[in-house]
Amino acid sequence: MEIGTTRTMEWPTLVLLAATYLIWAAGTTIWPHSVLLSLTLTTLAITQFSSLQHEVLHGHPFQNRRWNEALVYPALGFFIPFRRFRDSHLQHHYDPALTDPYDDPESYYCDPVVWARLPKFFRKLLEWNNTLAGRMLFGPALGTVQFIAHDMQRIQQGDIQVRNAWLMHIGSLAVVVCWLTFVAMMPLWAYFVAVYLALSVLRIRTFLEHRAHDLGRARTVVVEDRGPLALLFLNNNFHVVHHMHPSVPWYRLPGLYAARKAHFLRRNEGYVYKNYAEIFRRYWMTAKEPVAHPAWPVKKTPIEPEN
Repeated sequence: MEIGTTRTMEWPTLVLLAATYLIWAAGTTIWPHSVLLSLTLTTLAITQFSSLQHEVLHGHPFQNRRWNEALVYPALGFFIPFRRFRDSHLQHHYDPALTDPYDDPESYYCDPVVWARLPKFFRKLLEWNNTLAGRMLFGPALGTVQFIAHDMQRIQQGDIQVRNAWLMHIGSLAVVVCWLTFVAMMPLWAYFVAVYLALSVLRIRTFLEHRAHDLGRARTVVVEDRGPLALLFLNNNFHVVHHMHPSVPWYRLPGLYAARKAHFLRRNEGYVYKNYAEIFRRYWMTAKEPVAHPAWPVKKTPIEPEN
């Protein structure tokens, strides 16, 4: 049986979700009193909310999917429908296809043939985007525009599931817009700034979550950080643990890693960093890998059984 499948109500997640909504409400209403504090609280709340949405799509905190989705119904992050996030992320969890430019919807790699045909300016932009500084500066805009453009194309081609996800998103957007219009003091342009900053912070986590490697099990990182960023990311920095045991709630991931550290590092071939400070030092202005996939074509190796 998968670790974490037998569980009761997950109170830490519910408490954190309530606190996140309260911080978001406070951040959007104190704007006239402190612009900096307002932006900071709102940014942190949206970042945390995105991590909580990630928990929800993996079946937390309840075992009922509709109850879980109701908890994160308002579109605090504004641009990406929750159900599109859910579907694309669950597709991403097929480990043999990790980093595949076509089959992994969260891959930052490009088919070398396609890369060679790109305009020089766009290749330069993507190279900047492969540094941590570039990923935080340009990544939110590039990722959001590409995601929405791809979805609009799918809707034009008659994809009903994608269309329905966006229609549902209109309702969740309405909740946020009504709050910003009738209750909050933060102007809409400032809220968009907070959304962009939140997406930028999230890029710290996703920057090197996966690498090009012949073995599917060796493509997923561990960042042994236990600081504020780990809380914002809900311990998803223990990413190989999450990929191997996606039903385990966020607050149990560090303990599971500590108990079986040698096993997890053997599984991912030692793809590990001590903390996010190390990642900032090494990759702030340095690309971790090229944009063109260095091991293309990606091998679709079967998922190995757990030991």
